[in-house]
Amino acid sequence: MTLQKVSQIFTKILLIGLRTKLFHIVLLAFFLTIGNQVVFGQEIKASDSLKLNKKNTIDSPKIETKSDSILSVKDSIAIIAKKDSIKKKPLLEGIVNRKAKDYEKIDQKKKQVTLYNQAELYYTDIELKAGIIVFDYDKDEVYAGRIKDSLGNYTQYPIFKQGSNVVEPDSIRFNFKTKKALIWNSRTKQGEMNIKAEISKRENDSVYFMKNARITTSKNIDDPEYYFLVRKIKFVPKKKVVAGLTNLYIADVPTPVGLPFAYFPMSEESISGFIMPTPGQSNRQGYFLQNGGYYFALSDNYDLAVIGDYFTNGSYALRGESSYAKRYKFNGRVNLRYENNIQSEKGFPDYAVSKQYNIQWSHNQDPKASADSRFAASVNLGSSQYFRQSLNLANIGASLNNNLSSSVSYSKTFKSVPQVNLSLSATHNQNTNTEQINMTLPTLQASVDRIFPFASDDAPKKGFIKNINFQYNLRGENRISTADSLFFKPQMFRDAKTGFQHSIPLSTNFKVFKHFSVTTSANYEEVWTLNTIDKKFNSLENRVITEDLKGFDAYRTYNFNTSIGTTIYGTFDFGEDKKIQAIRHVMRPSLSYSYLPSFDQYYDTYAIDATGNNYADFTRFEGSIFGVPSNNFASNLGFNLSNTFEAKVRDEKSKKDEPKKIMLLNNFNISTNYNLAADSLKLAPFRLSGGTMLFNQKMNINFGTTLDPYAIDNAGRRIEKFNIDNNGSLLRMTSANMTINYSFSSNDLKEGNKTGQTSDQTALNGGRDDGLFGTAVDLSDSRQSLFNKKEGDEEKESNNEWYNTDLPWDFQLAYSVTYNNSNRQNEISSQSVMVNGNVELAPRWKVGLSSGYDFKQNGVTFTQFRFERDLESWRMSFNWVPYGPNAYWGFFIGITSSVLSDIKWEKRNVPDRVFR
Repeated sequence: MTLQKVSQIFTKILLIGLRTKLFHIVLLAFFLTIGNQVVFGQEIKASDSLKLNKKNTIDSPKIETKSDSILSVKDSIAIIAKKDSIKKKPLLEGIVNRKAKDYEKIDQKKKQVTLYNQAELYYTDIELKAGIIVFDYDKDEVYAGRIKDSLGNYTQYPIFKQGSNVVEPDSIRFNFKTKKALIWNSRTKQGEMNIKAEISKRENDSVYFMKNARITTSKNIDDPEYYFLVRKIKFVPKKKVVAGLTNLYIADVPTPVGLPFAYFPMSEESISGFIMPTPGQSNRQGYFLQNGGYYFALSDNYDLAVIGDYFTNGSYALRGESSYAKRYKFNGRVNLRYENNIQSEKGFPDYAVSKQYNIQWSHNQDPKASADSRFAASVNLGSSQYFRQSLNLANIGASLNNNLSSSVSYSKTFKSVPQVNLSLSATHNQNTNTEQINMTLPTLQASVDRIFPFASDDAPKKGFIKNINFQYNLRGENRISTADSLFFKPQMFRDAKTGFQHSIPLSTNFKVFKHFSVTTSANYEEVWTLNTIDKKFNSLENRVITEDLKGFDAYRTYNFNTSIGTTIYGTFDFGEDKKIQAIRHVMRPSLSYSYLPSFDQYYDTYAIDATGNNYADFTRFEGSIFGVPSNNFASNLGFNLSNTFEAKVRDEKSKKDEPKKIMLLNNFNISTNYNLAADSLKLAPFRLSGGTMLFNQKMNINFGTTLDPYAIDNAGRRIEKFNIDNNGSLLRMTSANMTINYSFSSNDLKEGNKTGQTSDQTALNGGRDDGLFGTAVDLSDSRQSLFNKKEGDEEKESNNEWYNTDLPWDFQLAYSVTYNNSNRQNEISSQSVMVNGNVELAPRWKVGLSSGYDFKQNGVTFTQFRFERDLESWRMSFNWVPYGPNAYWGFFIGITSSVLSDIKWEKRNVPDRVFR
């Protein structure tokens, strides 16, 4: 058990030396003897002075006299001078503040100063609060204790605070000459640990002794659900702790879990140490030890954990995890994972070996670090089958994901006129199904801010001329396309393609007839490339050969676009006495025209057979990363119409009788285009799409369809004949799709509550974070909750009673359907529904389910059952995937605190992987 940083999830114990500095409390009380007090001619009879009973508690005096009077400093000094007329060096190091609700009293006979009822003393970094504080300047001792209320119950327990250290005893006694102290039932917090000792003894500044100390991470230190009872402790701050017989108590019942003695090195800094592994058994890999290793506390800014797994059939895994941070600068995390997985045994037909790896890196720069530059990284790359074959992960969301992506970027802004923006980045995209990888190493982007050559900076940009502006954009890429098996190998870089794209867009906008907005733009583009091709027919091989050429080449293109649009509002009033008072319809039609000339000069011909009579066109820029120049003249006329619908509904809950606006359709778009230069099939298919939100913005519905005006032949090809002239409908539906997402919870009925999401690690691995594919199970830290966390959740009171009617719950649903009729199939190509739900049956009792159904394949999709019991300082959970390639079950019970994370019992059956 070792001391670790909060960023780590492994075993950590943090014990910080208690620095009481009670000597200063004595000095503080000593000040009371020379403070401002009133000297009376006749002393009040103090029959109720301080008395200590056998239990070392302080009985409260019954004096009801209150005094707010102030003694003079000179009188107090005169009293002390009678005893010792020699001047001494002042002992106080700072200003002393004190107060008491009932009274402050000096008893010259007993040589005591008493503060009663809500007594408080403040001196330097020391803060002492108690029901009663008594300073005996004859014995050089100070006492602080509790008092009784009107019902006879003890209240106002002493609270001693120095810096971040807090001690809350029943009573405290300190001698400032011998520097010794006795503390009864002290309560203190050291990191995540709460310590309550029956008796604490301070020998000197560096040695403390404790008797019958209770150590726990429970928040209820007086009645914890569990604790470690240590009979004797010797505590040397910042050096060591030596403990005697120690054993675990649960609900005040002793258990056989314990140690005869223990030694703990103490430090306020992180300490390196071992990480205890978890044993278990796998059907295919045999017995195992997982997640064992060593934690390196390298510095306050970064650390490293080296963790490994070992299976008896020879499989093993190594992982390196590091977190780093620098305040006001940056923070990040790095995970490096490698696994050598072996299935079965040599000689058996199902024997297989699979080597997988994964690299994750996330880096975030603090906005305060720099205003003009930024560096960020989000990396998730490695073997395509890692999340599906890893023996240490039951991350269903990541294993079902078929895409991994990464990005590392640096951007810089130059505050010139005009402003210049520069960025350099490296990207990675990987399809885990096809195992195809596309990377850019690197991508260079530069741009110059928009320039208005015919308008000054402070002049309004109005009219055709003043609105003319242009920019300059540069994009350069070194693009690599490779396979998973060739990643990080020399072959990976042989087919790299490099190119630069320069573009200068020129645009302007203005209004005509007050209500129509016109936008006109022209774009000049020049592409430089270092990769071209040449095609020839090889008579010896009787086939066309494509030869890759290296060297600089370039092509230049341009195009022209213009559009005109307006906004039309329509309102249908039904009357203020109606439930629906009005419906508002907003239309935004636009008409556009684009012109793209043919660039035939960049095209050549090649023979496609040995006759020499058949030729085909090609361009040497085929396969370049920025595309090819077009050799087809295009003159397109486009049309687009967007619509929104909203209703004004009478709000019964409104006190001011103000109507409420409800969105009926967020958008409903219709678009098509007509190619004036085409020889046939000039009219493109109509595309309709839309979306809306229902049930208080909880249900999101999106739909779309494609309608083709042309008919098709028996081979499924479009022909120059309208569908209505081919004994069909006016428009032929070729495809349609609809998705529905519904997410809500019982908290949605309460204003201001929102549903939460799962851990960041799930999203970092590439999985969904809504729980529809199940909640990720991190086998390396089973203390983490299986359920989605709610934003704004408050601490619930500890009780075991069941809810009466109001059961907290949350629910997510996703439905998707796709229709295909491109070649008269007239079929539903895909249709599925997925659900995820969690119910809190009682406080600290939760159950959850993730499942779904595929209507196309007629089968149940991935299913996961979850159960969790929050035992305050402990957590018990059961997670079960009943069938499929990810079948798994796991049971866990253990202390949630990371300091004592090794105190647990865990049993699980990991998924059986099939390696290839």
